Amino acid sequence: MSDFRNYLNQQLKDPAFKAEWDALQPELAIMQAMIDARKQSGLTQKQLSERTGIAQSDISKMENGSANPSVRTLLRLADGLGMHLKIEFVPKGSPNAG
Repeated sequence: MSDFRNYLNQQLKDPAFKAEWDALQPELAIMQAMIDARKQSGLTQKQLSERTGIAQSDISKMENGSANPSVRTLLRLADGLGMHLKIEFVPKGSPNAG
């Protein structure tokens, strides 16, 4: 196990830290999903930018978490990737919850 993972596991024992960590999970999941979809499509950020008309710098900001995309932007990205956007609500406590 990595040093980071060990450190994280220790920090997650603190209820306040865990609450903050859990609150970030939806954003982190979106960021990772965007990166995974782009890589699965075999596209660079520049190529995705050309397909969607979204600036490459904005795609980079969305992927690194310094920008929060709107649903409209996510739809444009999905279209540029040749994919559909799927957003769902799941019950708290379920394995698929944030």
